[in-house]
Amino acid sequence: MGNLGFQEILLIAVVVLVLFGGRKIPEFMRGLGRGIREFNDAKDNVKKELEDGIKEKDQKPSSPAQQQ
Repeated sequence: MGNLGFQEILLIAVVVLVLFGGRKIPEFMRGLGRGIREFNDAKDNVKKELEDGIKEKDQKPSSPAQQQ
């Protein structure tokens, strides 16, 4: 897998234009943007939950005998 040149990018753009048409491309890109945004939000939520779980674990005493 090498770098994409101008000709390859142009070919991909033409194929996308033929498959989706000029009117569908903005809708497709909008949907793609929403999907990426939702993925990033979910990723951030999981990361936050893991960090909160680690903080809670560090704050709890290691054994009940230490509380007495």
